[in-house]
Amino acid sequence: MIKTATFEALLEGAEPDGEGGFIFRLEGKTYRIADKDEVRKIAEEHGYIIIY
Repeated sequence: MIKTATFEALLEGAEPDGEGGFIFRLEGKTYRIADKDEVRKIAEEHGYIIIY
């Protein structure tokens, strides 16, 4: 299965954690990230092709 997502749509899943970072959820998994740029790497690890 091919999974695609826009970078902007993925960023909608990143919410401030109140400590300067973000909580990002994708496919039922939760990640604590320091920078929104980490969203791309996580999505690619889940097999997504990112559309910019």
